[in-house]
Amino acid sequence: MDYMSLPVTKVSDEVYIAKDEIVQFDTRAVEFLKDCAIRNPRGRARICAHKQPTDTLHEMLIAIRADSYIRPHRHHDKVESFHLIEGAADVVILDEQGDITDIISLGENSTFYYRLDTPRYHTLLINSPVLVIHEITNGPFDLAQSDWADFSPEECSSGAEAYIAKLRSIVVERKSILRQS
Repeated sequence: MDYMSLPVTKVSDEVYIAKDEIVQFDTRAVEFLKDCAIRNPRGRARICAHKQPTDTLHEMLIAIRADSYIRPHRHHDKVESFHLIEGAADVVILDEQGDITDIISLGENSTFYYRLDTPRYHTLLINSPVLVIHEITNGPFDLAQSDWADFSPEECSSGAEAYIAKLRSIVVERKSILRQS
């Protein structure tokens, strides 16, 4: 689907901004974002409902492909929440050393909402071909309000794939133990 059929402005192959004063998303927007994420080298795409990076409230419809690496990071003085639209993922919360402290499994027949309001390292492991979420956070956007976990490899580095595989293995093991107890 071409973005021209939606009321959005293209910022990049990964970012679109809703044009309308009253923003509405339907299945066309979801399918469009999934298609963009599948074709995008980083495996993700978003439509921002907010108009400017300086806005005090940021709302985005985001699609993320299963092989996309979201490097563990934390936000300072920010709240982040996800509302699941489609797919499945594990939100993995990590401590300062990179050990998993919590796993929030998002899925269509389970948890569909997550909110984090403390600066804790977190990442996403996508468990469906493409995940679609509605994310809300406070603005303005400022990279200095977030930091990347030193214990994790940089995006596009040679160690990223092995790191994701290791995290997935630990998450699967922990979930299996929880099911047995």
